[in-house]
Amino acid sequence: MAGGESNMGEIETEPIRPKVTDAKGILKQNREFLDFFWDIAKPEQEIRLQAIENLVQYLKNSEKEDELRYTLKRLVEGLAATRETARPGFSLALAQVLQVFEDVPLQSVLDQIKEKHDPQKVKKKLVRNAAFGNFFGVLSLSQSGRLTKEPRVVLESVQLLQSLAQFREHLKDLPRKTMVDILSETPEAVFEEVLLGALKSDLSSAFSTPEQLHLLLVAIQRFPGVLKPKKLKNLLGASSVVTADNIPKLVEVLKTAAKSVKKDRTMPPVGLDLLKVALKENSFDLFWKEAVINGLLKDQLGPSSYMCYRLLGSALPLLSFSQLKCVLGGEVMKHYGEHVVTAQLPDRFKFAPEMESYVDSFLEGCPDPEKQFAVMVAFSSLTNQGYPVVPSYWKVVRHLQLPVLLRYVDWLKDMFSNPQLDTCMDFSTKRQQQNQEKGDRTQHCVFRLRKWIVPRLISIVDNPLVKKEEDLVMDIARFIFFHAFFKVVKSNPVIPETESSLAVPLDEQTRSVIANSFFGLLQHLNHLPLMGDSPEVAALNERHVQGVTADGTLWIFCIVQYASVLLSQSKHVQAARPFSKEQREAWDRMLQSVEALHKKAKKSQNMETAAFQQLFLLVGIHLFKTPEESVELINDLQNCLENAQEKKSKKKKATASSEESEEPQWVEVMVEILLTLLSQPSRLMRQVSKTVFGRMCPHVTQRALQIILDVLDPEKDEEESGVVVTDQKDSRKQKKEKKPADNEEEEGEGSDSSEEDSDSSDEDDDGGGGEEDEDDEEKEKVNENFRLELMKVLQGKNALDMEGAESDEEELDDDTMMELDQNISALFSEQKKRIQAKKDEKENMRKEKVLVRDFKIKVLDLIEVFLSKQAESPLVFGIIEPLLGIIEGSMGSESSQQEQDFLRKTADIFRNQLCKTKRYCRNVSDRKDELHELMERLLTRAQKQADSSVSLYYFSAALYLVRVLKGNASDTPAATPAGKSKKQKKVEAETSPTDQSMCVGSLDKERVAALFQAALTDFMTRRKSSLSGAMFIDLFIRFPILCVQLLESAVRYITEGVRQHQQGQACALVQKALQMREVRQSMTDTEWTELIGRAVGQVTACLKTVTGFKVKVDQEKVIQCLELTRFLIRTAQQQKLAVSVTELGPVLESLSQLEGFRKSGHVDDTYWNVMKLLGFSKPKKEKVKKPAAEEQQTAPKKKKKGFLPETKKRKNRKKVLVEEGKPSEPGQGADWEGKQGKNNKNKNKRKQAEAGMGESNWPAKKGKFQSGNKPKNKKGKQQRGGAE
Repeated sequence: MAGGESNMGEIETEPIRPKVTDAKGILKQNREFLDFFWDIAKPEQEIRLQAIENLVQYLKNSEKEDELRYTLKRLVEGLAATRETARPGFSLALAQVLQVFEDVPLQSVLDQIKEKHDPQKVKKKLVRNAAFGNFFGVLSLSQSGRLTKEPRVVLESVQLLQSLAQFREHLKDLPRKTMVDILSETPEAVFEEVLLGALKSDLSSAFSTPEQLHLLLVAIQRFPGVLKPKKLKNLLGASSVVTADNIPKLVEVLKTAAKSVKKDRTMPPVGLDLLKVALKENSFDLFWKEAVINGLLKDQLGPSSYMCYRLLGSALPLLSFSQLKCVLGGEVMKHYGEHVVTAQLPDRFKFAPEMESYVDSFLEGCPDPEKQFAVMVAFSSLTNQGYPVVPSYWKVVRHLQLPVLLRYVDWLKDMFSNPQLDTCMDFSTKRQQQNQEKGDRTQHCVFRLRKWIVPRLISIVDNPLVKKEEDLVMDIARFIFFHAFFKVVKSNPVIPETESSLAVPLDEQTRSVIANSFFGLLQHLNHLPLMGDSPEVAALNERHVQGVTADGTLWIFCIVQYASVLLSQSKHVQAARPFSKEQREAWDRMLQSVEALHKKAKKSQNMETAAFQQLFLLVGIHLFKTPEESVELINDLQNCLENAQEKKSKKKKATASSEESEEPQWVEVMVEILLTLLSQPSRLMRQVSKTVFGRMCPHVTQRALQIILDVLDPEKDEEESGVVVTDQKDSRKQKKEKKPADNEEEEGEGSDSSEEDSDSSDEDDDGGGGEEDEDDEEKEKVNENFRLELMKVLQGKNALDMEGAESDEEELDDDTMMELDQNISALFSEQKKRIQAKKDEKENMRKEKVLVRDFKIKVLDLIEVFLSKQAESPLVFGIIEPLLGIIEGSMGSESSQQEQDFLRKTADIFRNQLCKTKRYCRNVSDRKDELHELMERLLTRAQKQADSSVSLYYFSAALYLVRVLKGNASDTPAATPAGKSKKQKKVEAETSPTDQSMCVGSLDKERVAALFQAALTDFMTRRKSSLSGAMFIDLFIRFPILCVQLLESAVRYITEGVRQHQQGQACALVQKALQMREVRQSMTDTEWTELIGRAVGQVTACLKTVTGFKVKVDQEKVIQCLELTRFLIRTAQQQKLAVSVTELGPVLESLSQLEGFRKSGHVDDTYWNVMKLLGFSKPKKEKVKKPAAEEQQTAPKKKKKGFLPETKKRKNRKKVLVEEGKPSEPGQGADWEGKQGKNNKNKNKRKQAEAGMGESNWPAKKGKFQSGNKPKNKKGKQQRGGAE
């Protein structure tokens, strides 16, 4: 025992020894060498790796044995470091050192590890660290790569890991995993001669724990020549692992392994290795049926079920085709399908993403097309009442080979036409079985299956990672279009879709779903990049050419041609909704127009022609869905095309100009058509409308733009805005009736697309306090009317006593009571109907309001397109006020999410597409008066706003107009000589920035300066001004020509500002203006000197008015004044101006004496920066230390802080005094507590947190009870502080 204590003492003092013994060696020789070990112990991984690399390199270059010995000793000690992040660093460093220096024997290092980290010789609290030290030591030996070269060290390492099994609570299964790693690197001869005997006990008890079974399985796979069946029979009692007798043991081990990885949610290694051994022993069927299905799967526990699913996913790449078919059609797959359906509830663990990763890795690495097809069909056939459990958009499809993909598409189409539900692995949950109706279940399953197949086909087209060809895309598009709008009458080889008749006819609900999905497919085709690997295709894709085939034909044009073929084959194909005569004529006219435009486009590329062609095709294909609306749109498009061509014709130029005033131009009609298309909740319509409008932007007129702006006008009635959208009177009724179908179309077109400001849903709630007040008033009126009617009914049957009338003692007879009940019931029924009718009316109004606002959000797309395409058009000026009106009206309105989206998008367009754009109208000389008036209106509105954020938008618009009117020097045409010398060019380059900033252009400098002067006066003299100093700072920076005009006023407002805030902002404005080079160059030296002098006088007068620093506004004002003062003094000193600053010194000195000056560090620092320029230095504070004698005298005055209640302290104090034999004076302790306790109560609370850490280490009795011995406690505290 004594020897053990001495050893423990040596271990504790051992880290200190190098400081003494090596004092003249390593420690004084090289500090850099010791820093490596500090960096190795740091938690940052990058620092650790760099330190290890530097240490190895240093030892290579040093070649000193004493440093290498010290390194090994230091690294071995670090293996058991207290910090968990340091242990792996020391382990890796030791492995790297042993790998580089092969002359270091591993046996000696292992002996050091055993001796240093012996769990039997360390203190009990260090046993955990010692166990980790042994483990990381063996791990470093294994990672060095030299362990297998020394069999004896391998044996001792394995034995050491076996001895660590008793510390499982600390190390868990890390030693077993390390043993497995050692086995995987050990040669077969070493295993047979050395390790087999040491591991015999573990191998023979393999069915006890998952770790021991895993060890056996790894040994069987690694050393098949050693662990032969005969050897296994001696170890296990059986010649193989997977036998009927061992199945129960294996099941229990697998259950234990499944529970051990419950939190990690991973596949335990023992499960995968057991699967591989079962395949190797040709006993996979037995293992899968008995151990997995009848064992784990019947356990009905989550970890066991998840392990079955992981075994299924892991087995896919290992199985043969027959085994794959067996596994994919078994109970595990069905059980997995039930899990996917039930796990859709919230807060449920979902295994589907993990299974998807298994299938994805299998398909990626599987070269066998048969296996790929089998897996895809199996998972697509796992259905819940006809609906497959895998999502319709499944990313794993991207790994399918092209022949497999074609075969899979054919299988999907065949399942759509002839649903073979018998081949599907269909199931129903318990709740579905309970709620199942007695109707035709087959029809329901077929509908659900077809509802999944169509989106799956569309996902193949939509996924850009799927390798496909144009023929496949067109085949899918034809298939979906045909079954959405046509029926098979007779087979025709020209139309492949007619060759397979539908086993179960399509109902109207299914056709509606397919039709909506088809228009979603059109949206994807419109953005589909070119397919192919040729250089031409790659070049076109770099130009972002989309929506066309390789030969340049639009995808929608291919579908229209196919639809034309179908309509011409009336004997073999019949439309689901046959065209009327008018609709067929509209279709034929559309085809003729498209053909004419197509021929015209071949001759010369024209944006206008492409826009018309795309619109004709889109509206024409919508004839199959909404024929009545589409016919009118085709007629309007036809008239627009004719008017556009007629306008271009030189022969009819006079006619066109005479009719221009009477009939609307074709651009205006086109805009109305686009607005009508935008009113439909279709992403395809929205995208095509934006594309078409972008192409016709150069032709847009003021009237056409005004039509769009009228829709966005917040002052317009919502009913008028709905009429502007379409020319139909009942447009809104149709929109409300078609809302459910439109929502389905939205889903079919991909609700997960990342389009900015996408269509808002109807679930957005509209807030507003005004509506609630109206509702309360209406309820009061309704309640009053209902009360009067109820009184009439009761009075009619004498059931209610009248005032002043004598009450009859006799009650009403039964007939009267029955009649009264009927009347009351009818009255309440009518009242309920009235209430419900009002609720329905309000709900309809709410939905209608949401639709209108949703439409306005879409119309903003057109404004954004116009501003991006035609930023240099003078029509842009007409957009400024409408956009500002929307921002002003929406800022204070209801706060629903849809309204916020509308406001956010409007503000974004105004700020980024209008105010910040680099392109603007260059020639404004003919409309400069109009723009000046607009600027005046904007600044007036900015001053009248109640919200500063809205005022900022108006002010920004005014600055935009200043930039447009001012222009650049390069904008104004001037006759310049063709040839210029280098010297002239250099001079122009130097002077051009100033000239451009000070040029006037079409700007009326005096008029604009007067406008901004009025705005500055409003800001400086009005208390509640909506303007801000940042607005004028922006004005000064961007337009120095106006800054010069406003500078004098800004200097004056340093003292004349209405409040401290305005005075501080005036200082900031003056400082910003004086810092600008253009302002200095616009003045003479005399004017500049006078200006600096006036500014110094104003700042001095402003600082004199400061009386204190009570509020933050005072501090901000002083800071701005001091910063301006520093700039003025520095400018006067550097430029040697004749400016007197002598008056500033006394003013600044008096400033530091005011109350609250020291509260703000910013004020203090800025103040002394100014004072240094005036020759004053900041006084240094000297800390005066009290003498020791004085401290001892004053120490008893401080009260000892305690942590226990006063009552307990008093009681225990008496007890302590009795124990010490000192008689206590009655009342002395209580009187002292009474005098000092009240005064020091708050003080003790403040100091309790600071003194708590130190007092917690004091002796219990002294810290709690001795309140009288203050000097003794103080002295003890000082002694402890000195010791620390």
